[in-house]
Amino acid sequence: MNQLNPTWDLDVFFTGGSDSQQFAAYLTQIREDLVSLGSQLDQSSVPQTASEGLRLVPLVNLMQSILMKLSESAAFTSCLTAQNQQDKKAVRLAGTVASIRAEVMSAWTRLDHLWIQISDEVWNAMMEQDEWKGISFYINERRTQAMEKLPPEQEALTHDLAVDGYHGWSRLYDTIVSRVHIPYEENGQSVSLSAGQAFNKLHQSDREARARLFGDWEAAWGDQADFCADALNHLAGFRLQLYKHRGWQSVHQEPLAINRMSQRTLDVMWDTIERNKAIFVQYLQRKARLLGRQKLDWHDVDAPVGSINKTYSYDEGAAIIVDQFRRFSPQMADFAVHALENRWIEAEDRPGKRPGGFCTSFPASGQTRIFMTYAGTADNVSTLAHELGHAYHQHVMRDLPILAQRYAMNVAETASTFAEMVVSDAALKQAVDPAEKQALLEDKIQRSIAFFMNIHARFMFETEFYVERQQGMVSVERLNELMVTAQQRAYGNSLGMYHPHFWASKLHFYITGVPFYNFPYTFGYLFSAGIYAAALGEGKSFEERYIALLRDTGRMQVEDLAWKHLGVRLEEPDFWQQAIDLCVADVQQYLAMTE
Repeated sequence: MNQLNPTWDLDVFFTGGSDSQQFAAYLTQIREDLVSLGSQLDQSSVPQTASEGLRLVPLVNLMQSILMKLSESAAFTSCLTAQNQQDKKAVRLAGTVASIRAEVMSAWTRLDHLWIQISDEVWNAMMEQDEWKGISFYINERRTQAMEKLPPEQEALTHDLAVDGYHGWSRLYDTIVSRVHIPYEENGQSVSLSAGQAFNKLHQSDREARARLFGDWEAAWGDQADFCADALNHLAGFRLQLYKHRGWQSVHQEPLAINRMSQRTLDVMWDTIERNKAIFVQYLQRKARLLGRQKLDWHDVDAPVGSINKTYSYDEGAAIIVDQFRRFSPQMADFAVHALENRWIEAEDRPGKRPGGFCTSFPASGQTRIFMTYAGTADNVSTLAHELGHAYHQHVMRDLPILAQRYAMNVAETASTFAEMVVSDAALKQAVDPAEKQALLEDKIQRSIAFFMNIHARFMFETEFYVERQQGMVSVERLNELMVTAQQRAYGNSLGMYHPHFWASKLHFYITGVPFYNFPYTFGYLFSAGIYAAALGEGKSFEERYIALLRDTGRMQVEDLAWKHLGVRLEEPDFWQQAIDLCVADVQQYLAMTE
């Protein structure tokens, strides 16, 4: 590869950033398309035969065009706000896109109302026609879900009110995060770190510096906790009221529907994890001993053990990823090179950026963009591989209709987590130095700890929070208690100190697009482990089967996806146990090495 530039190129989409006249015109075009869509909806009647249903095809094609442009717009504004949290124009543009999204959702509601008036006989005949087959799964899904919602006028009103209510609280949280600044001593000088920069440094090897920074991190989020609690309570209140009026009994109904999975699958996954936690607690106890601690504190869990604290330049990290991708999938490696060399990635370590990482799709342009802050750690290399996995997933689906590309979060995490596994496992097998092998193995195990314990704590916290929120506003003090209780249970009471304000510091609790933005990560991790086991058995011949699986992620339930491409049943514990066994083997190897 050529020498890489760690900043992304957004001008290829719309020149001028948040001042772009080209982007302003693009938003105007979407609104004009929406007017045309509304006019077509006004003139549409309920088909009485399958042939009459063909008159709706141009209307649905226009909706797909609008959705593609809306996704392009949302991706652009999310990139602008992430790269510079002080870009107030970008924040306003994001608000404009949110308003347009509400209009699109209202149009969808009208279309859904049309779907549910079509008789089952006519509908089934329509879905057999070639014009509908490419998108039949998605519109069938929408029709079924529409039958469980409010009348269309009320659903449309809900979408309109959500812009300045529901989604407004989420945008307020972004503003809160931009105000978080954490003091830090670096090279004898006092500096102020953004939340993203501070989070990266929480994983450093110097325990004294790490503990001091964690204390400042907790204090900083404590200072913002009242505002965060307001945002979280009002987000939850909006959801609970909406669910009540729809007649929904469980707060898990919406996230399960979004993730196209059953309650049975979710319960079996967590139950199987619970039954296997003992050995992961042993790992945490062993790590505490190696660090000279009776018990690990929260900030010790992800800390490196020993003196090895290797860093990788951006070019080095990228080369490692491409080399490991190529061992499994030449197509995935070629794609990664293209993304890296064409500046699809914003990785520069600088102040003012939003914390965390993400991959967002520009479907109209056939491209993606990756956001992260790269500081050279092994964890950063894993994050880069993870986000490139997301990007590759979108890449192999780019020629499908936009409605067939709308895969759920849990399977979205499949490609990303699989990419991490390819990189970490290959690096571990190639390592010769015992100390390096131990460090790599530990880094790999940390992912299991994150998905089986950290994510589980988030899920349990959020579930219990919603129970209490039904009775009224939940105070900062009670949120802290709920968070610590969930962490204690998830980590088997193995830590000496926990993270009470984790609920405030974690963006995922404030995302409105997907409620319970937690359990899909664990699903994706274990689903990926099952796919990885199949890939190891088949070698490079598995590449085409893997691509076929990814292309189907937007057009079937996850249970059907697993059965079709892997021959496994997700509502039974066997698959989950086999996947967890791979993670258990890593811990067993680590315990043997550190005896």
